[in-house]
Amino acid sequence: MALSNIHKIRNLFHPVQPTTGIGSGPVTYREFLPDIGLQDFIYCYWQLKSELHLAEAYPYRVVADGCIDIFFELDNPGANYLMGLSSCYTEFQLNNSFNYIGIRFLPTKFTQLYGISAAELTDLCEPMEQVLPETSSFIRDNFSTEMGATGIVNLLDDYFLNLLQHSRLKNDSRIAHAMEIILQSAGVLNVERDLDVGLSPRQLSRLFEYYTGDTVKSFSKIVRFQNYIRKQSASGSPEQGQHYLDAGYYDQAHFIKEFKRLYGTTPFKAFSG
Repeated sequence: MALSNIHKIRNLFHPVQPTTGIGSGPVTYREFLPDIGLQDFIYCYWQLKSELHLAEAYPYRVVADGCIDIFFELDNPGANYLMGLSSCYTEFQLNNSFNYIGIRFLPTKFTQLYGISAAELTDLCEPMEQVLPETSSFIRDNFSTEMGATGIVNLLDDYFLNLLQHSRLKNDSRIAHAMEIILQSAGVLNVERDLDVGLSPRQLSRLFEYYTGDTVKSFSKIVRFQNYIRKQSASGSPEQGQHYLDAGYYDQAHFIKEFKRLYGTTPFKAFSG
């Protein structure tokens, strides 16, 4: 596979998580760019932190973004988790005080790096020690609440650069080509007609689920949804009118139903906060 194809996933896909109500108050969310040698695999490191002790438990919603994440609480790094691709939104009830660190992998890249089927992790949040004991031990033994963002990023960079150097990457140029087509079309395509990558529909489906954790059709819907919320978030105004048409949705009722499944609320409520 040509180097230019490897870089296209990152260039074409920018997964968004909702930050309405986060950033200016008691809870902050930040993303950090990994070392350039890791940017084809890791989209970002992230930190979700309460800046003070909250009066009550904090509900945090994770929307479907097509990615696989590793995450842990800096105050208790021994409890680290692996979250597979989510086919719908997920809601967590966090404690009154928290400081989470995460690693978000670009689609297909977790499987390429670790050689673990993404399909086995879909819609699951598993203790890392059960799936990746070495990475779990690294996190448990090297992180603490006293660490600042720069130290965290540097430590993660060193670990994953070393892992990448010593890994036998699983790769399939046909999956890379299919991913490129899906992302270039922003998820708006005819799966049967537009994905001619040298595989039968059954072969493509099996390999695509192995690398991404979802079917081609369902993953394309997540890409379309992500494209919509990224543009809507950038607009800075509540969802209104027929903006969903620009993202490739053709029926408002279907759009709202799909949006609620992937985001957890209606488009208007999501962007009016």
